Amino acid sequence: MIIAAALSLGLRAGWYLSVRNRDTGELYARYRMGDGDRFSVTFIHSVNNYPLTDVYEIEDKNIYVEETIYCSFGAGVQTELNPGELLDRVYIDRPDYQGWAMVIRNIHQQRNNVGYIVGTVSDHVLTVNGQEVSLRDMCGRNAAVRFNYEFFPW
Repeated sequence: MIIAAALSLGLRAGWYLSVRNRDTGELYARYRMGDGDRFSVTFIHSVNNYPLTDVYEIEDKNIYVEETIYCSFGAGVQTELNPGELLDRVYIDRPDYQGWAMVIRNIHQQRNNVGYIVGTVSDHVLTVNGQEVSLRDMCGRNAAVRFNYEFFPW
């Protein structure tokens, strides 16, 4: 029985994307991920009311922002490209928006300890390992959350 328990714990040990309360450190969820895996956070921009998606990738035990997808300019949205970044477009077909969107690619900036405040009017949706997760359902409205890439021994 002890050997079975040790094997079970050993199989669960590894690197995970963690979702925590920014202020208390409470762990809301964790998702096993490895180098090259991507996750994203989508929310409705509070000024222009269009969806905005930030895409992140795991690389060398760090989180890097790689892309931002947005449908309209608004407060806090990037308006100029940095060296090496590319502006592209993509067609979005979602219940809340259908049409062309701008994509900034090749951002590749390290962003450990990624933080968001979950919307009070509109949700923030985490897409990880092929599943969509409502941060409002998980953490509550107006919750300050942070994402990290952490090793869990269990």
